[in-house]
Amino acid sequence: MESKMEIFGGRPLKGSVEAQGAKNASLPVMAAALLLKNNTLRITRAPDLLDVNTMADLLRNLGAEVTFSNHEMEIRTPEEISWETPPDLVRKMRASSLVLGPLLARCGKAVMPLPGGCSIGSRPIDLHLKGLTKMGASIELVHGAVHASTKGLTGCRIYLDFPSVGATENLMMAAVFAKGETVLENTAREPEIYNLAEALKSMGAKIEADGMGGIRIQGVEGLNSAEARIIPDRIEACTYILAGAATNGEVTVTGVIPNHIDSLLAKLEEAGANLTVKESEVTIHPSPRLKGVSLKTLPYPGFPTDLQPQIMAALCLAQGTSLIQESVFQSRFLHVSELNKMGARIDIQNNSAVVTGVDALTGADVAATDLRAGAALVIAGLAAHDTTVIYNLEHIFRGYEKIDEKLLQLGASVRVTSNPAVAEAGDRHDARRSSSCR
Repeated sequence: MESKMEIFGGRPLKGSVEAQGAKNASLPVMAAALLLKNNTLRITRAPDLLDVNTMADLLRNLGAEVTFSNHEMEIRTPEEISWETPPDLVRKMRASSLVLGPLLARCGKAVMPLPGGCSIGSRPIDLHLKGLTKMGASIELVHGAVHASTKGLTGCRIYLDFPSVGATENLMMAAVFAKGETVLENTAREPEIYNLAEALKSMGAKIEADGMGGIRIQGVEGLNSAEARIIPDRIEACTYILAGAATNGEVTVTGVIPNHIDSLLAKLEEAGANLTVKESEVTIHPSPRLKGVSLKTLPYPGFPTDLQPQIMAALCLAQGTSLIQESVFQSRFLHVSELNKMGARIDIQNNSAVVTGVDALTGADVAATDLRAGAALVIAGLAAHDTTVIYNLEHIFRGYEKIDEKLLQLGASVRVTSNPAVAEAGDRHDARRSSSCR
Protein backbone atom coordinates (compact mmCIF):
# COMPACT_ATOMS: atom_id res chain seq x y z
CA MET A 1 0.00 0.00 0.00
CA GLU A 2 1.36 3.43 -0.95
CA SER A 3 2.30 5.52 2.07
CA LYS A 4 0.38 8.77 2.39
CA MET A 5 -0.83 11.27 4.96
CA GLU A 6 -4.26 12.88 4.76
CA ILE A 7 -4.59 16.24 6.49
CA PHE A 8 -7.98 17.82 7.05
CA GLY A 9 -6.71 21.37 7.46
CA GLY A 10 -7.87 24.75 8.65
CA ARG A 11 -7.67 24.03 12.40
CA PRO A 12 -5.46 26.15 14.68
CA LEU A 13 -3.05 23.87 16.52
CA LYS A 14 -3.15 24.04 20.29
CA GLY A 15 -1.21 22.18 22.94
CA SER A 16 2.26 20.97 23.85
CA VAL A 17 4.75 18.52 22.32
CA GLU A 18 8.19 17.42 23.46
CA ALA A 19 11.14 17.74 21.09
CA GLN A 20 12.68 14.45 20.05
CA GLY A 21 16.39 13.70 20.22
CA ALA A 22 18.24 15.19 17.27
CA LYS A 23 18.57 12.95 14.23
CA ASN A 24 21.64 14.84 13.04
CA ALA A 25 23.31 14.41 16.43
CA SER A 26 22.43 10.73 16.81
CA LEU A 27 23.97 9.52 13.55
CA PRO A 28 27.58 10.70 14.13
CA VAL A 29 27.50 9.58 17.78
CA MET A 30 26.38 6.13 16.63
CA ALA A 31 29.18 6.05 14.04
CA ALA A 32 31.69 6.96 16.76
CA ALA A 33 30.95 3.65 18.49
CA LEU A 34 33.01 1.96 15.76
CA LEU A 35 36.10 3.43 17.42
CA LEU A 36 35.54 1.22 20.46
CA LYS A 37 37.04 -2.26 20.81
CA ASN A 38 35.31 -4.73 23.14
CA ASN A 39 33.51 -1.79 24.73
CA THR A 40 29.99 -0.35 24.73
CA LEU A 41 28.51 3.05 23.98
CA ARG A 42 25.15 3.71 25.60
CA ILE A 43 23.10 6.44 23.95
CA THR A 44 20.08 8.08 25.60
CA ARG A 45 17.36 10.16 23.94
CA ALA A 46 17.97 8.53 20.55
CA PRO A 47 14.99 9.16 18.23
CA ASP A 48 13.23 6.18 16.65
CA LEU A 49 13.55 7.23 13.00
CA LEU A 50 14.18 5.56 9.67
CA ASP A 51 17.64 7.13 9.40
CA VAL A 52 18.60 6.06 12.93
CA ASN A 53 17.45 2.51 12.24
CA THR A 54 19.33 2.49 8.92
CA MET A 55 22.51 3.52 10.74
CA ALA A 56 21.87 0.80 13.34
CA ASP A 57 21.56 -1.74 10.51
CA LEU A 58 24.80 -0.46 8.98
CA LEU A 59 26.64 -0.87 12.30
CA ARG A 60 25.23 -4.38 12.72
CA ASN A 61 26.41 -5.26 9.24
CA LEU A 62 29.90 -4.08 10.19
CA GLY A 63 29.86 -6.42 13.19
CA ALA A 64 28.56 -4.29 16.06
CA GLU A 65 25.84 -5.47 18.41
CA VAL A 66 23.07 -2.89 18.57
CA THR A 67 20.02 -2.90 20.82
CA PHE A 68 17.46 -0.08 20.66
CA SER A 69 14.34 0.37 22.78
CA ASN A 70 12.48 3.30 24.35
CA HIS A 71 14.95 5.84 22.97
CA GLU A 72 17.91 4.09 24.58
CA MET A 73 20.54 2.40 22.45
CA GLU A 74 23.53 0.25 23.29
CA ILE A 75 26.26 -0.38 20.73
CA ARG A 76 28.91 -2.94 21.55
CA THR A 77 31.78 -3.12 19.12
CA PRO A 78 33.74 -6.38 19.30
CA GLU A 79 37.43 -7.10 18.73
CA GLU A 80 36.86 -7.68 15.04
CA ILE A 81 34.70 -5.56 12.74
CA SER A 82 34.25 -5.30 8.98
CA TRP A 83 35.80 -2.42 7.05
CA GLU A 84 33.68 -2.86 3.92
CA THR A 85 30.25 -1.22 3.98
CA PRO A 86 27.16 -2.73 2.30
CA PRO A 87 26.08 -0.79 -0.82
CA ASP A 88 22.34 -1.25 -0.24
CA LEU A 89 22.45 0.48 3.16
CA VAL A 90 24.96 3.18 2.26
CA ARG A 91 22.96 4.26 -0.76
CA LYS A 92 19.87 4.69 1.40
CA MET A 93 21.29 7.51 3.46
CA ARG A 94 23.93 10.14 2.94
CA ALA A 95 24.94 10.07 6.61
CA SER A 96 26.37 6.59 6.00
CA SER A 97 29.53 8.43 4.98
CA LEU A 98 30.10 9.13 8.70
CA VAL A 99 31.51 5.62 9.18
CA LEU A 100 34.42 6.35 6.83
CA GLY A 101 36.57 8.22 9.36
CA PRO A 102 36.03 5.77 12.24
CA LEU A 103 36.69 2.72 10.04
CA LEU A 104 39.87 4.21 8.64
CA ALA A 105 41.10 5.13 12.14
CA ARG A 106 40.16 1.75 13.63
CA CYS A 107 40.97 -0.65 10.78
CA GLY A 108 43.43 1.26 8.61
CA LYS A 109 41.18 0.70 5.61
CA ALA A 110 37.62 1.24 4.46
CA VAL A 111 35.54 0.60 1.35
CA MET A 112 32.39 2.66 0.98
CA PRO A 113 30.12 3.23 -2.03
CA LEU A 114 29.32 6.89 -2.59
CA PRO A 115 26.30 7.53 -0.33
CA GLY A 116 22.74 8.37 -1.28
CA GLY A 117 20.05 10.37 0.48
CA CYS A 118 17.90 13.41 -0.25
CA SER A 119 17.54 14.82 -3.76
CA ILE A 120 18.40 18.39 -2.78
CA GLY A 121 21.41 18.87 -5.01
CA SER A 122 25.05 17.96 -5.20
CA ARG A 123 26.62 17.26 -1.80
CA PRO A 124 30.00 15.71 -2.59
CA ILE A 125 32.23 14.27 0.12
CA ASP A 126 35.38 15.77 -1.38
CA LEU A 127 36.12 17.75 1.81
CA HIS A 128 36.01 14.51 3.81
CA LEU A 129 38.44 12.83 1.42
CA LYS A 130 40.75 15.84 1.14
CA GLY A 131 41.13 16.00 4.93
CA LEU A 132 41.70 12.26 5.31
CA THR A 133 44.32 12.38 2.56
CA LYS A 134 46.16 15.14 4.39
CA MET A 135 46.20 12.94 7.49
CA GLY A 136 47.98 10.21 5.54
CA ALA A 137 45.21 8.18 3.91
CA SER A 138 45.51 6.83 0.38
CA ILE A 139 42.18 7.18 -1.40
CA GLU A 140 40.95 5.87 -4.74
CA LEU A 141 37.54 5.89 -6.40
CA VAL A 142 36.87 2.48 -7.91
CA HIS A 143 33.58 1.73 -9.67
CA GLY A 144 31.71 4.38 -7.69
CA ALA A 145 33.17 3.38 -4.31
CA VAL A 146 35.75 5.01 -2.05
CA HIS A 147 38.71 2.73 -1.29
CA ALA A 148 40.70 4.23 1.58
CA SER A 149 43.75 2.84 3.36
CA THR A 150 46.50 4.02 5.67
CA LYS A 151 49.45 2.64 7.60
CA GLY A 152 48.60 5.11 10.33
CA LEU A 153 46.96 8.52 10.35
CA THR A 154 49.06 11.48 11.46
CA GLY A 155 47.82 14.66 13.07
CA CYS A 156 48.09 17.84 11.02
CA ARG A 157 46.41 21.19 10.37
CA ILE A 158 43.34 21.01 8.13
CA TYR A 159 41.49 24.08 6.91
CA LEU A 160 38.04 23.28 5.54
CA ASP A 161 37.16 25.26 2.42
CA PHE A 162 33.54 25.22 3.60
CA PRO A 163 32.30 24.52 7.15
CA SER A 164 30.83 21.14 6.21
CA VAL A 165 29.09 19.35 9.08
CA GLY A 166 29.80 15.85 7.74
CA ALA A 167 33.44 16.57 6.97
CA THR A 168 33.98 18.10 10.40
CA GLU A 169 32.49 15.04 12.10
CA ASN A 170 34.37 12.51 9.98
CA LEU A 171 37.72 14.24 10.51
CA MET A 172 37.12 14.59 14.27
CA MET A 173 36.54 10.86 14.56
CA ALA A 174 39.46 9.95 12.31
CA ALA A 175 41.79 12.18 14.34
CA VAL A 176 41.01 10.44 17.64
CA PHE A 177 43.65 7.75 16.93
CA ALA A 178 45.96 9.87 14.75
CA LYS A 179 49.54 10.28 15.93
CA GLY A 180 50.07 13.69 17.47
CA GLU A 181 47.74 16.67 17.28
CA THR A 182 45.17 17.46 14.63
CA VAL A 183 43.95 21.04 14.28
CA LEU A 184 40.73 21.57 12.33
CA GLU A 185 39.95 25.12 11.20
CA ASN A 186 36.85 26.70 9.67
CA THR A 187 34.83 23.76 10.95
CA ALA A 188 31.07 23.57 11.21
CA ARG A 189 29.70 25.08 14.43
CA GLU A 190 26.33 23.36 14.61
CA PRO A 191 25.27 22.15 18.08
CA GLU A 192 25.45 18.57 16.77
CA ILE A 193 29.24 18.97 16.36
CA TYR A 194 29.64 19.71 20.05
CA ASN A 195 27.32 16.84 20.98
CA LEU A 196 29.69 14.51 19.10
CA ALA A 197 32.72 16.11 20.77
CA GLU A 198 31.19 15.53 24.22
CA ALA A 199 30.43 11.89 23.33
CA LEU A 200 34.00 11.31 22.16
CA LYS A 201 35.40 12.96 25.29
CA SER A 202 33.24 10.72 27.47
CA MET A 203 34.88 7.77 25.66
CA GLY A 204 38.35 9.10 26.49
CA ALA A 205 39.19 11.21 23.44
CA LYS A 206 41.12 14.45 23.94
CA ILE A 207 39.22 17.19 22.13
CA GLU A 208 39.06 20.95 22.62
CA ALA A 209 36.66 23.15 20.63
CA ASP A 210 36.83 26.95 20.82
CA GLY A 211 33.25 27.46 19.64
CA MET A 212 34.42 29.62 16.74
CA GLY A 213 35.31 26.96 14.20
CA GLY A 214 38.56 25.67 15.70
CA ILE A 215 38.90 22.11 17.05
CA ARG A 216 42.03 20.44 18.45
CA ILE A 217 42.30 16.67 18.83
CA GLN A 218 45.19 14.96 20.54
CA GLY A 219 45.52 11.35 19.42
CA VAL A 220 45.03 8.59 21.98
CA GLU A 221 45.74 4.84 21.98
CA GLY A 222 42.23 3.60 22.77
CA LEU A 223 38.77 4.48 24.04
CA ASN A 224 36.53 3.17 26.81
CA SER A 225 32.86 2.34 27.35
CA ALA A 226 30.78 5.46 27.91
CA GLU A 227 27.34 7.07 27.84
CA ALA A 228 26.21 9.86 25.53
CA ARG A 229 23.00 11.91 25.62
CA ILE A 230 21.55 13.28 22.40
CA ILE A 231 20.59 16.96 22.31
CA PRO A 232 17.07 18.08 21.34
CA ASP A 233 16.25 18.19 17.63
CA ARG A 234 16.20 21.90 16.82
CA ILE A 235 14.80 21.35 13.30
CA GLU A 236 11.89 19.23 14.52
CA ALA A 237 11.14 21.73 17.29
CA CYS A 238 11.12 24.61 14.80
CA THR A 239 8.83 22.68 12.47
CA TYR A 240 6.13 22.49 15.16
CA ILE A 241 6.63 26.17 16.05
CA LEU A 242 6.15 27.08 12.38
CA ALA A 243 3.08 24.84 12.19
CA GLY A 244 1.66 26.85 15.08
CA ALA A 245 2.46 30.09 13.27
CA ALA A 246 0.91 28.94 9.99
CA THR A 247 -2.35 27.85 11.66
CA ASN A 248 -2.49 30.86 14.02
CA GLY A 249 -2.44 28.41 16.90
CA GLU A 250 -0.82 28.20 20.32
CA VAL A 251 1.88 25.56 20.37
CA THR A 252 4.45 24.91 23.09
CA VAL A 253 7.52 22.83 22.31
CA THR A 254 9.23 21.53 25.44
CA GLY A 255 12.64 20.00 26.01
CA VAL A 256 14.40 22.43 23.66
CA ILE A 257 17.53 24.55 23.93
CA PRO A 258 16.26 27.98 22.81
CA ASN A 259 19.65 29.43 21.87
CA HIS A 260 19.99 26.63 19.29
CA ILE A 261 17.03 28.12 17.41
CA ASP A 262 17.78 31.84 17.78
CA SER A 263 17.82 32.40 14.01
CA LEU A 264 14.22 31.21 13.60
CA LEU A 265 12.95 33.00 16.71
CA ALA A 266 14.49 36.26 15.46
CA LYS A 267 12.82 35.90 12.05
CA LEU A 268 9.45 35.07 13.57
CA GLU A 269 9.67 38.11 15.84
CA GLU A 270 10.58 40.23 12.81
CA ALA A 271 7.49 38.82 11.07
CA GLY A 272 5.31 39.89 14.00
CA ALA A 273 4.85 36.55 15.78
CA ASN A 274 4.04 36.51 19.48
CA LEU A 275 6.50 34.21 21.28
CA THR A 276 7.28 33.24 24.86
CA VAL A 277 10.75 31.78 25.42
CA LYS A 278 11.66 30.03 28.66
CA GLU A 279 14.67 28.00 29.78
CA SER A 280 13.71 24.80 27.96
CA GLU A 281 10.51 25.58 26.07
CA VAL A 282 9.15 27.92 23.42
CA THR A 283 5.50 28.89 22.89
CA ILE A 284 4.06 30.58 19.83
CA HIS A 285 0.79 32.37 20.53
CA PRO A 286 -2.02 33.44 18.20
CA SER A 287 -1.16 36.78 16.65
CA PRO A 288 -2.12 39.02 13.73
CA ARG A 289 -1.13 37.81 10.26
CA LEU A 290 2.62 37.40 9.83
CA LYS A 291 4.46 40.01 7.76
CA GLY A 292 6.79 39.10 4.90
CA VAL A 293 10.51 38.92 5.70
CA SER A 294 13.77 38.35 3.86
CA LEU A 295 16.26 35.67 4.81
CA LYS A 296 19.31 33.82 3.52
CA THR A 297 20.31 30.30 4.52
CA LEU A 298 23.80 30.08 6.01
CA PRO A 299 25.89 27.66 8.07
CA TYR A 300 25.17 27.78 11.81
CA PRO A 301 24.59 30.15 13.57
CA GLY A 302 22.90 31.53 10.44
CA PHE A 303 19.42 30.52 9.30
CA PRO A 304 19.49 26.75 8.67
CA THR A 305 18.88 25.39 5.19
CA ASP A 306 16.97 22.54 6.88
CA LEU A 307 14.29 25.09 7.89
CA GLN A 308 14.04 26.92 4.58
CA PRO A 309 11.14 24.85 3.18
CA GLN A 310 9.16 25.01 6.44
CA ILE A 311 9.41 28.77 6.91
CA MET A 312 8.54 29.21 3.24
CA ALA A 313 5.31 27.30 3.85
CA ALA A 314 4.42 29.61 6.74
CA LEU A 315 5.34 32.74 4.76
CA CYS A 316 2.99 31.70 1.95
CA LEU A 317 0.24 33.10 4.18
CA ALA A 318 2.12 36.21 5.33
CA GLN A 319 1.11 39.73 4.42
CA GLY A 320 3.30 41.16 1.69
CA THR A 321 6.32 39.63 -0.04
CA SER A 322 9.14 37.51 1.36
CA LEU A 323 12.51 36.88 -0.27
CA ILE A 324 14.29 33.61 0.55
CA GLN A 325 17.85 33.02 -0.67
CA GLU A 326 19.23 29.47 -0.60
CA SER A 327 23.02 29.58 -0.37
CA VAL A 328 23.84 26.14 1.04
CA PHE A 329 22.33 23.46 -1.23
CA GLN A 330 21.41 23.37 -4.88
CA SER A 331 17.93 22.18 -5.87
CA ARG A 332 16.39 22.92 -2.48
CA PHE A 333 13.29 24.47 -4.03
CA LEU A 334 11.68 21.21 -5.16
CA HIS A 335 8.78 21.86 -2.77
CA VAL A 336 7.84 25.10 -4.52
CA SER A 337 5.81 23.48 -7.30
CA GLU A 338 3.91 21.44 -4.71
CA LEU A 339 3.14 24.51 -2.58
CA ASN A 340 1.98 26.35 -5.70
CA LYS A 341 -0.47 23.51 -6.34
CA MET A 342 -2.07 24.50 -3.04
CA GLY A 343 -2.51 28.12 -4.12
CA ALA A 344 0.79 29.60 -3.00
CA ARG A 345 2.42 32.30 -5.14
CA ILE A 346 6.13 31.52 -5.28
CA ASP A 347 8.49 32.48 -8.10
CA ILE A 348 12.01 31.09 -8.40
CA GLN A 349 14.79 33.38 -9.56
CA ASN A 350 18.11 31.53 -9.66
CA ASN A 351 18.90 30.67 -6.01
CA SER A 352 16.11 32.85 -4.60
CA ALA A 353 12.39 32.42 -4.07
CA VAL A 354 9.99 35.36 -4.08
CA VAL A 355 6.97 34.47 -1.93
CA THR A 356 3.91 36.67 -2.35
CA GLY A 357 1.54 36.06 0.54
CA VAL A 358 -1.98 34.81 -0.18
CA ASP A 359 -5.08 34.91 1.99
CA ALA A 360 -5.55 31.13 2.06
CA LEU A 361 -4.17 27.82 0.80
CA THR A 362 -6.31 25.01 -0.59
CA GLY A 363 -5.78 21.29 -0.06
CA ALA A 364 -4.30 19.26 -2.90
CA ASP A 365 -2.55 15.98 -3.67
CA VAL A 366 1.18 16.63 -3.29
CA ALA A 367 4.38 14.58 -3.00
CA ALA A 368 7.34 14.95 -0.62
CA THR A 369 10.58 15.10 -2.62
CA ASP A 370 12.85 15.11 0.43
CA LEU A 371 12.70 15.22 4.21
CA ARG A 372 12.28 18.95 4.83
CA ALA A 373 10.14 19.51 1.74
CA GLY A 374 7.77 16.94 3.21
CA ALA A 375 7.65 18.86 6.49
CA ALA A 376 6.82 22.04 4.57
CA LEU A 377 3.88 20.30 2.89
CA VAL A 378 2.63 19.13 6.28
CA ILE A 379 2.67 22.73 7.54
CA ALA A 380 0.87 23.94 4.42
CA GLY A 381 -1.69 21.14 4.68
CA LEU A 382 -2.44 21.98 8.32
CA ALA A 383 -3.13 25.61 7.37
CA ALA A 384 -5.03 24.90 4.14
CA HIS A 385 -8.76 24.63 3.63
CA ASP A 386 -10.11 21.21 2.67
CA THR A 387 -8.03 18.02 2.48
CA THR A 388 -4.37 17.65 1.58
CA VAL A 389 -2.89 14.25 0.72
CA ILE A 390 0.90 13.94 0.97
CA TYR A 391 2.61 11.02 -0.76
CA ASN A 392 6.15 9.62 -0.30
CA LEU A 393 5.97 9.68 3.48
CA GLU A 394 9.21 7.69 3.77
CA HIS A 395 11.04 11.01 3.40
CA ILE A 396 9.18 12.59 6.32
CA PHE A 397 9.62 9.61 8.64
CA ARG A 398 13.38 9.77 8.08
CA GLY A 399 13.46 12.75 10.44
CA TYR A 400 10.17 13.10 12.32
CA GLU A 401 9.27 10.50 14.93
CA LYS A 402 5.53 9.82 15.24
CA ILE A 403 4.70 13.09 13.50
CA ASP A 404 1.08 12.04 12.99
CA GLU A 405 0.65 11.27 16.70
CA LYS A 406 2.19 14.58 17.73
CA LEU A 407 -0.07 16.48 15.36
CA LEU A 408 -3.12 14.66 16.74
CA GLN A 409 -1.91 15.67 20.19
CA LEU A 410 -2.01 19.29 19.00
CA GLY A 411 -5.56 18.94 17.75
CA ALA A 412 -4.87 18.40 14.06
CA SER A 413 -6.97 16.03 11.99
CA VAL A 414 -4.53 13.70 10.21
CA ARG A 415 -4.48 10.10 9.08
CA VAL A 416 -1.51 8.05 7.91
CA THR A 417 -1.91 5.08 5.61
CA SER A 418 0.88 2.48 5.59
CA ASN A 419 3.43 4.09 7.91
CA PRO A 420 6.82 3.52 6.21
CA ALA A 421 8.64 3.68 9.55
CA VAL A 422 6.75 0.59 10.72
CA ALA A 423 7.26 -1.25 7.42
CA GLU A 424 10.97 -0.50 7.44
CA ALA A 425 11.39 -1.75 11.01
CA GLY A 426 10.31 -5.21 9.96
CA ASP A 427 13.02 -5.52 7.33
CA ARG A 428 16.36 -5.43 9.13
CA HIS A 429 19.69 -6.50 7.65
CA ASP A 430 21.64 -9.15 9.55
CA ALA A 431 24.40 -10.04 7.08
CA ARG A 432 28.09 -9.83 7.95
CA ARG A 433 30.89 -8.84 5.62
CA SER A 434 33.90 -11.06 5.08
CA SER A 435 36.42 -8.19 5.17
CA SER A 436 37.19 -7.32 8.77
CA CYS A 437 39.79 -5.85 11.12
CA ARG A 438 40.82 -6.37 14.71
